Amino acid sequence: MSKKIKKAPRPKTSPDYAFIIVVGLLVIFGLVMLASASSDLAKEQFGNSYFYLKHQLVYGLSFGVLGFAVTSFIYHQRFRKIATILLAINIVALILVFTPLGMSIKGATRWLEIGGFSFQPGEFLKLTFLIYLASWLSKKKSRTKSFGEGFVPFLILLGGVTFLLIIQPSTTTAAILLLVSLAVYFMSGAKIKFIIGSILLVVFVLSLLIYFTPYRMQRITTFINPEAEPLGSSYHINQSLNAVGSGGLTGVGYGQSTTKLNYLPEPIGDSIFAVIGEELGFIGAIGLLLLFLTLAWRGFIIAKNTPDTFGQLLVIGFTSTIALQALVNIGAISGFLPLTGVPLPFISYGGTALAVFMTMSGIIVNVSKYRRK
Repeated sequence: MSKKIKKAPRPKTSPDYAFIIVVGLLVIFGLVMLASASSDLAKEQFGNSYFYLKHQLVYGLSFGVLGFAVTSFIYHQRFRKIATILLAINIVALILVFTPLGMSIKGATRWLEIGGFSFQPGEFLKLTFLIYLASWLSKKKSRTKSFGEGFVPFLILLGGVTFLLIIQPSTTTAAILLLVSLAVYFMSGAKIKFIIGSILLVVFVLSLLIYFTPYRMQRITTFINPEAEPLGSSYHINQSLNAVGSGGLTGVGYGQSTTKLNYLPEPIGDSIFAVIGEELGFIGAIGLLLLFLTLAWRGFIIAKNTPDTFGQLLVIGFTSTIALQALVNIGAISGFLPLTGVPLPFISYGGTALAVFMTMSGIIVNVSKYRRK
């Protein structure tokens, strides 16, 4: 495949409308649920029940729609030419969070504030690193087979960017990026022994992080025994499970959650699924889960039918990121995984995350135009 993309070819087919519809439904559903989950909190903090919703519309949806619209029309191969530049800018931004330009909230230094505008460089890393990785792996086939030319540089690059996330700290985001990158590396044709070695190394490093950092170890012990400290470390998961359980089959009704203000931590962030479970019940929760499953299904179908390696790896990376993050969030709030603090894609409050996920979706839509008929 030529490295120079002089002119985008004519699309082979129409975009995947099913994928577009699912993304649209997730975004709309997220805004509707954010309006409910944030209303009491926003009124108490700012005297305006729609403060968080307005902020999400202005900073999240507007940039998200722009990112989706632009990337869905730009020929995806164009990103190969600027992959290194995008990643370099993102790495500089990650480093800048530890300067006076950075913002610390609740002990985490993840935000960068420039000209009164704040964003999380770590969220953009999911986008820029996967673009770079897809470009790097698709340029030389030997990088998937060679130990010295492929495997070692892959580990060094992956280790460098995840280190910048871990010291923020943003361990779950780092873990998601690690797992997705390994999936992309595997799907590019890497040797099985390289993948197994990578997994063992990741497990070893994460185990050391958990063992030597008390708050990470506490999350594991809380997961194993959630009843140990009901008013301490177990409070969050217990309130989440109470909220989900109280919803029953059909829920207590939209806007009628009793836990979102005084009991449930982070009701607009990583705990918003608990509000969904309480207000819309098992049916609403399953409906949301089916939307994510449909998005993953359509994404992997697009990847399977994409003829060029770069486009295929892009779609695999972006689809896996969205699906895995949704799985981790829902699993944690439902008690099947340790609490992580990772937001629910398209649903949780956070303008940077929404803009990134919608931009990822736009690129997937563009790739779908060039899939095999």
